Amino acid sequence: MPSFYQLDFERPIREIEERIARARSGPAEVPALPGIEAADMPRVETPESLLADRERILGELYARLSPWNTVRVARHPNRPQTRDYIGMICRDFVELHGDRRFGDDPALVTGFGRIGQRKCLVVGHQKGKNTQEKIACHFGCAHPEGYRKALAKMKLAEKFHLPIVTLVDTPGAYPGVGAEQRGQAEAIAVNLLEMSRLRTPIVSVIIGEGGSGGALGIAVADRVGMLQFSWYSVISPEGCAAILWKQANEQTNSAAADALRLTARDNLELGIIDAIIPEPVGAAHRDPMGAASSLQSWITDQLDSLCDLDLDRLVEGRYQRFRRMGQLAESSPEVEPSGPVDA
Repeated sequence: MPSFYQLDFERPIREIEERIARARSGPAEVPALPGIEAADMPRVETPESLLADRERILGELYARLSPWNTVRVARHPNRPQTRDYIGMICRDFVELHGDRRFGDDPALVTGFGRIGQRKCLVVGHQKGKNTQEKIACHFGCAHPEGYRKALAKMKLAEKFHLPIVTLVDTPGAYPGVGAEQRGQAEAIAVNLLEMSRLRTPIVSVIIGEGGSGGALGIAVADRVGMLQFSWYSVISPEGCAAILWKQANEQTNSAAADALRLTARDNLELGIIDAIIPEPVGAAHRDPMGAASSLQSWITDQLDSLCDLDLDRLVEGRYQRFRRMGQLAESSPEVEPSGPVDA
């Protein structure tokens, strides 16, 4: 059974997995009891029956996840990251480094490869797996040179008439002094501008965390999808709680997650994304290959539909997609009475 980190709401799963481990070491023999028919004997637990129970309980738990628990699942340390998905769905991947202005940023991975039968550019956030990698990748928080690197490679893809696939997984852009001095806000703003008019198809998927401008900096796309247990919002629940209630704890974080409407279902209802990509039972960290299969299938379907479009129509559709967001429907002003009103 998996030995990875488990969240507290998964306690029922821990117990059943311990029983599965015991059953796999050898089923306990139930002694024959006088006067009791074999059909009435206690059921011997087998790995198969316990696995079925485990799948059922997992399905029930994840079907009713709260928004805050969804955030926690999106941050699971065993959840697949960009490099994991590249290894599972890309062939012939060649990574490209550097923004040609300052340096390289390991928090943003860029490179050319094949997804299915299509050559494409892949851009994605990388958080790192162990402590050393996480520090090197700034826990997935990209610097300005990361966003400039991504844009430079996107323009290269445009030049070669290749589609772009971006995988978003960041709590937000890096907030340090150095990043601000090198133009963090400007780098993201330029990405938003330039991505909106790139003359090549762009498909974006939120694979884990989608935090604010740090996520949007590589997510101006023709099609945007979210993995089922990812989140996408203007701010993290902790940041929202700290601003509104001056403290971030379990209670305020949960309240903020509810208010932000950050789940995949919420974003689909609000028209921010185009599709929810289903994850295996128990989320992507329990079955990375299953999650990768769903991800690849959705990406290839979108590329098949977008790559045949006229480029003018493609760019205009992308522009209008974002123009529609946040529009307010104003009610008609009340009509003033045309004649005097009797007192």
